[in-house]
Amino acid sequence: MTNQFGKYLKEKRDEKGFTINQLSLYSGISAAQLSRIENGKRGVPKAENIQKLAEALLVPYDEIMRVAGYYKPNDTKQQEQELPELSEKDERDIAKDLEKMIKNLSNDDAYSQFDGRAIDEMEKEDRELLIASLENSLRMAKRMAKQKFTPHKYRK
Repeated sequence: MTNQFGKYLKEKRDEKGFTINQLSLYSGISAAQLSRIENGKRGVPKAENIQKLAEALLVPYDEIMRVAGYYKPNDTKQQEQELPELSEKDERDIAKDLEKMIKNLSNDDAYSQFDGRAIDEMEKEDRELLIASLENSLRMAKRMAKQKFTPHKYRK
């Protein structure tokens, strides 16, 4: 796994056109450590450092964690398949709830501010990311609520 992760890291760094020093700057991980990882002289980093690398390289965290060996290849696919699909009513409910949340965040209340700014004052990209995160959270919560709960000892 170590050598595979090092090759993956170097490949992603090259795709972005980053030098080791640039990746070090963007991730907060020393250039020496990054070099050792890429050359297979160091093991797979801790999850917190993998998170930093994922953010610096703009790659999905799940993908980089799978390559690092923290996730089994089918873990996330299996979890997604186990969750029930959303109905049209669920989709409408999510849209309605999301609209309410955005409206509440647009108020000038102390509770609706991020870094001292209301959602309307945020940069477009930050605002879109926040809304996408809220929508994904609502979707997951809705799917989890529809899932039948079975205690571990009774599962197959």
